[in-house]
Amino acid sequence: MIDDLLATGGTIEACAKLAQEAGAEVVGCGFVVELSFLDGRKKLGNFPIKSLITYDGET
Repeated sequence: MIDDLLATGGTIEACAKLAQEAGAEVVGCGFVVELSFLDGRKKLGNFPIKSLITYDGET
C-alpha cells in the first residue's frame, strides 16, 4: 500500500483491510511523509513500513 502521509494510521489501516477483504495480500506500506509523534505505525500491526521523510514533532 502507498500513501502520501502516515499520521494516525486510520486511512491506510482502512485501505489495507478493504484490500485484504477483496483477497489481496498486503506485503507492506510506504509513505512519503510520516508524522511519527502521532504513532500511526501502531495501527498497522506487523506490516513492514517505509517512510521517505519522518517528522518527530520537534522543531
